[in-house]
Amino acid sequence: MAASSIAIRATPVDIARAAAAAIPSEVSTRPLIGILGVVLGAGLVTLTGRMLSLGLADLKGHVGISFDSGAWLDSAFNASLMFIGPFTVYLGGLLGPRRILLSAAGIFTLSCAFLPLIHSYSLLVTALIVAGLTSGTFYPLTLTFALRNIPLRYLPFTIALYATFVDGAVNIAPSLYGWYRDHLSWQWMFWGCAVIAPVMMLCIYLGIPPQPPRKKSGPVPSFSGFLYLSFGLALIFTAIQQGQRLDWFRSGVFNACFWSGCFFLLCSLIRRLRSPNFLVALPYLWNRNTVLLGMLLLWFRFTLCTTIILIPQALAIRGFEADQIGPAVIWSALPLLVVAFTAGLLLLNRLDPRLLFAAGLACTALAAWLNSQYTSAWAAQNFYRTELLTGVGQAFAFIGLVGCIVLQAIFSGGLAKPERVLTFSAFFHVIRLFGGTAGAIYMGHFLAIREKLHSNLLGLHVSSGDWVTVQNLRAMTAGLYAKSNGLATAGARAVDLIAARLRLQAYSLSIIDGFLLIAWSCTVALVFVALLRKSPLNYGDLSVTQQILVSEKESKS
Repeated sequence: MAASSIAIRATPVDIARAAAAAIPSEVSTRPLIGILGVVLGAGLVTLTGRMLSLGLADLKGHVGISFDSGAWLDSAFNASLMFIGPFTVYLGGLLGPRRILLSAAGIFTLSCAFLPLIHSYSLLVTALIVAGLTSGTFYPLTLTFALRNIPLRYLPFTIALYATFVDGAVNIAPSLYGWYRDHLSWQWMFWGCAVIAPVMMLCIYLGIPPQPPRKKSGPVPSFSGFLYLSFGLALIFTAIQQGQRLDWFRSGVFNACFWSGCFFLLCSLIRRLRSPNFLVALPYLWNRNTVLLGMLLLWFRFTLCTTIILIPQALAIRGFEADQIGPAVIWSALPLLVVAFTAGLLLLNRLDPRLLFAAGLACTALAAWLNSQYTSAWAAQNFYRTELLTGVGQAFAFIGLVGCIVLQAIFSGGLAKPERVLTFSAFFHVIRLFGGTAGAIYMGHFLAIREKLHSNLLGLHVSSGDWVTVQNLRAMTAGLYAKSNGLATAGARAVDLIAARLRLQAYSLSIIDGFLLIAWSCTVALVFVALLRKSPLNYGDLSVTQQILVSEKESKS
């Protein structure tokens, strides 16, 4: 009788024991320092991007360039982040994540130190590209470190710290930049990052043990496919970021970037089909929960528009500066540390991260609905309570989402092979960047369209010859006559004031629509959270499994 072979599928307990055995029970003699270094990198790249966006006007004035030329500065940095994301898979697999992080952080420090001293536009773009290429390695390799080097009992708190640094960097940036500009100088938006980067390097050097060198035997990895993919994603990313300003497909520059990016992506696909790279495990990503988590990451990045776009614009239309807008946004960062560690304890005590994610989305939706009561008379103080609720919601949602992603990586076999965890990391890095930019671009486009709609609707009620309009014009003309050069000048100023009032109300109504859009998007995201399959085990079970393995090893020895 012919022998028959039966494929036995690993149980969740077997996967948990294998993951616990693959991950060391101790990071090093200084585990907290290692965790701090891991999350500092992710927070640093987020802070740098936000500082560049906030200080773009000062930077353009320093170099003396136009609005159109200055718009490419932000794209130079962010497109470099997108370029290096997939390429980091190759670099991490070839040289090791620790070595890449230390080298990239050193170059990033030098770039940030010299950026404020540059007066040439071409050199400034080059320096921003270098800063983006180096800092772009922080995020994908951070997740790689977390999955392969941090003990399971520290993993929930690592996720909590990660959320604190990344989400906190987004919300604290306006206040920090306003303080820099008022008390130091605008140059500190780069020099501050140059001071933080060496601290990150020291933490990684002391807290993360070096990996053994890669064996020379085996096939030599190819980098041409990575280059095609990276160039394609970077060009499409640049086209999307500049699309609103360039008027999309009506612009030759937009078409050149977009279709060139599509061509490079096609080249990458052909290269993949003809000669697959062993460092990339694309079939591993084809999983229901992985795809759903990628979509939810896009959704979560869109919800951040509340603190990144809507509230700052709601105050900016009334003439508020960054230091005046900052106190409203920073309230979402105040509860982060407490909320994050509370969430970490809940995860360690066997709470399903899906429930944490859903609770965060519900809080964010409620805060957005409360903000939809906004009027043009609101000041920063009116956002304090809702921003506090937004901070709680974003922290819970972020930690729950990352918690789901990490469990998905573990129980889908991500730790079985190094190329899987690297591919998994790079995939979510690309989604994170595209999600943030696509969400911001869509929100800006949505606000512009709604502002035009409300301007037209409001203008229907302000017509020439209407008695209400005539009465308001006469009253304003009489009030302005004493400080005008004549009756005609006073009348023109009165017309301008009425137009400004209409414009302010149109902007206010569009921002209300934006808040409602965020609330409804969170509601729809809850449906996708419900579609996620439950992880076989939770963080508490993983921690117990690793402790049992350690006890068994000690008893045998």
